[in-house]
Order: sequence, then C-alpha cells, then structure tokens
Amino acid sequence: MKIVVAEKISPSAVDVLKEPRWTVVTPEQLEGGLESQLGSADALIVRSALQVDATLLEHASKLRVIGRAGVGVDNIDLDAATRKGIAVMNTPGANAVAVAEHTLGMMLAMARHLCRADALMHRGKWEKKTLQGSELRGKTLAIIGLGRIGMEVARRAQVFGMAVVAHDPFVSAAVAKERGIRMAELDEALASADYLSLHVGVTPQTTGLINNESLKKTKRGVRLVNCARGELIDEGALIQALKQGQVAAAALDVFQHEPLSNSALSAMDNVILTPHIGGSTHEAQEAVGYQVALQVKEYLKHGVIQNAVNVPSVSHDEYLQLQPYIVLAERLGSFLAQVARGRLEEIVVRYSGHIAELKTDLIRNATLMGVLNHALEEKANLVNAATMASSRGLGIHETHKPKSSSGGAGSVLSVSLKTGSEEHLVKGAVLHRHAPRLLHVDGIDIEAPLERQLIYVRNRDVPGVIGRVGTILGKHKINIADFSLGRRMNGPASKPREAIAVVHVDGKVADSVLAELRRVPAIEQAIAVRLF
Repeated sequence: MKIVVAEKISPSAVDVLKEPRWTVVTPEQLEGGLESQLGSADALIVRSALQVDATLLEHASKLRVIGRAGVGVDNIDLDAATRKGIAVMNTPGANAVAVAEHTLGMMLAMARHLCRADALMHRGKWEKKTLQGSELRGKTLAIIGLGRIGMEVARRAQVFGMAVVAHDPFVSAAVAKERGIRMAELDEALASADYLSLHVGVTPQTTGLINNESLKKTKRGVRLVNCARGELIDEGALIQALKQGQVAAAALDVFQHEPLSNSALSAMDNVILTPHIGGSTHEAQEAVGYQVALQVKEYLKHGVIQNAVNVPSVSHDEYLQLQPYIVLAERLGSFLAQVARGRLEEIVVRYSGHIAELKTDLIRNATLMGVLNHALEEKANLVNAATMASSRGLGIHETHKPKSSSGGAGSVLSVSLKTGSEEHLVKGAVLHRHAPRLLHVDGIDIEAPLERQLIYVRNRDVPGVIGRVGTILGKHKINIADFSLGRRMNGPASKPREAIAVVHVDGKVADSVLAELRRVPAIEQAIAVRLF
C-alpha cells in the first residue's frame, strides 16, 4: 500500500500508517510533486487547504480512499470521487470539544465585552462603566443542529445555567429530553433565543439559513454565534441586522469567502471575528489526524468503511457480520449477469431473516457491483456501484422481511434481474458462517457452492443428460469438482420437467466445449460462469 499524506498531521498519526510493505509519503517528501505521487497511491490524507478536485483525481488511477482530517469536506469533489469509486471519510466528533469550547468562549466574550475591554486596556484606557455586561445564567440558547458539536455546546451551556432549545429534524424529542434539551421547530427556536448558535452542515436547505426573513423572527438584541460554516449566513442581511440592533452582537469563526477581506464586518464594534480556528487546539489536531489515520488503515487492511460521506459507514463488528453477505451478493449478481441476456433494466434485492435487520446498503452495492462488472467496461466497487447503476437508468428496488422460511436457511438473499427480454431470480445463503451457496434459480431449488469456474446447464429432465455432460467434459480433459442438480417439481406430467445443473470445473471452459454441450438434444442452455 502507498499512502500520501498531503498536509501536515501529527507524528503519532503518521506512525499509525507504518505497516510492513506500506509506503507513507509525508508533505515534506512531496516537494510539489503531488500529482506524480498520486498515480500509484492507494490512499490520500488531507486537511482543509488542498483542493481535491476532478482534475487532481484524474492523476489518481489506483486511489481507493481519501481521508479528511476534520469534519468539512468542502475541499473535496465528492461526485468525482464517487464516480471513480473512491471512498471519502471525515472525522466528525474528533474536534467536537474544541469547537464547543470555542463557541462558549465566543458567547462569554459577547456577554462580557471581553474583546473591547482588552483593546481599551492595551490603549491605556480604564472604562469600567462602558463595559458592564450580562450573565449567561438564565438566558436561552437556541442551537440549530444537535449533532456531536451541538450536544457538546448544550452540555456546557447547561453548566452555565442556560436553558437550551434546539432544532434538528433528525434528533428525536425523547433523546433530547434525556439531556435536558427542548426540541422545537425552527421558527420557535429563533423566537426563543437570547443566544443563537449554528451547528449544521451546508446543504441546499441550510445555505443562507440566517437571512432577512429568519432574523426578523428572532428577539430584538439576540446574539449570534457561527462556528460551523460561513454559507449558513447571508452576510449582507446580518450586517443590516447588526446596524439596526435586531442582532446585538455576532461572533463569527467562519465566512462565506475565506480568508475574510474587504468585509464591513471587520469595522463593526459589535462583531467578534476569529480566523476559522474553532477546531484548532493541540488536542483536536492530534485527535483528527490520529482518527483519520486509523480509519484509512482499517479500510485498506479490512475494508471497514467508517465515517464515509459518499458510501454507507459501518463499524468493525458490523462489517464482520456483513462481509460474508457482501461476498454472496456480489457472486449472485455476477451469476445473474452472466446468465441473463439483453439490456439491463431493473434489479430487485430482497433480504429475509437476520440479514434484513442489518445495514444492507453495502450488500445492495455488492449485488450491483457483481452485475455491472460483467456488463460494463468501467469497473464498479462498493463505493460507486449505486451511482453507476443510477446513471445508466437501471432501476434498483429493495425489500426487507425479517423472518424467513426459505430452504431452512436463517438468512436468504434474493436477487431478480430484468432485461429487455428476460427475467431471472436467484436466491442464496451463507452456510457455515462464510460459505456462499446458491439455493434457487428461476423457480428451481438447488444447493451449489458459489465459487470458481462453473457451467450452468438448463435441460429437460430426461435420462442420460448427466452422463452426456460428464462424457463431453472428460473428452476435453475438464475435471469436474462438484456437480449439483435441481429440477422443477411441478408442471404437466405429460411433459419432461425442467432441470438445471451447476457443474464446478477446474480450469476455463472453451466456447467449443459449450457448443458441444448445447448440441445435446435435451440441453437448452449451457453457459460458462466465472466467480471469484
């Protein structure tokens, strides 16, 4: 493995990445040659300065993961990374305490005029009368966004005796109540706030969240803190509200355009400005670097995806549960893609039994990966499979059924594939904790390993077919490793029933051998399938 650390992280984080036969390229070793180093890199670790755009990623032919030491990923082109199958991970929570403490520091500075007091003292002025402040005790703090940082801010504000109200559509009222926080709709939160603190990411819904209309809904004299993202605030609207007294004071650590320059905010006495340092403590920087290094290492060594922003994340224990089903799903998808004929139109993935209770996104992606990698030249992986399928108009549907009675297996994965001319259904299970097995094909039950090279045969259930298959393969010196049979149990008694065979063989099967098998009168289909 080769990991390029493009921006400075702590030495202990770099040490995490030192494994036998792993190469770690640090910023000091790049010397302006990042593009050339990326060509052979498996992982890239960045902070906030480097712009990882589509142009840069064109140089990254092997790259599997980008680790962002920090929360925001604004400097990474997520669409470009996803298209190339590159997982993008950040480190939410590693700097939560640092940002929360900075937020409370900003609030105290506004309440007690600390910045102005300091500036006056440095100019030799003793102006106690103009510096009378207010207490945080008894005031209401409205938090917009009750994630890790929002929760840390709430905990600290409560110690100061503040009442905390929060708006976050993804946090239940019960969870908030346990922490002494009252949940509210946005307008109610704005109207109740003596202090208003923002802790949400940038989305189309949150961009410009604080604007002329929302500021009119706040109490006159509200104090605003933003240690999240500059895009959350319409700076023009805020400046106007500060001038009119609707907002008594603002403390800003982030801005629409950074570094801040030629802004009216810089000249306003009731505004505190810091240069995006909310997460900049020695402890936080150590933590984010160490955490991202651990996450990148886990992904490269074990495939565990943690804190990813463009692919479902799972813990190590969850991945251990999912991994056998990921293998099963990919092989079922691959089997279907090689058996079906026609233009792909739709895939339905059904989960039954215990598997239905797991996080199935990666299993779905593995199914799509198995299908697409036999249908397209561009390779799909667990990161980009869903995006690739969607961009090609392939319909994707999932159903979950927690209890299963299929074939005696505790968990069954069913995949149906529809093309312009055919529709096929397969079912599979994991036996003995790790062995993927085929259980069913198009209405016929069968039990066969899903591995290596195999020949899939559909035939009429008449005497002599098995012998003919064995004779033809033996004539061409193809060894049979396993021979599984199944036949349709219903249908008219006057006609031969339909049967299938899955024949595992050692080595590749030539087209001429398949053609000879198809010439057997009872055989309707003989297809070579490769599973790895």
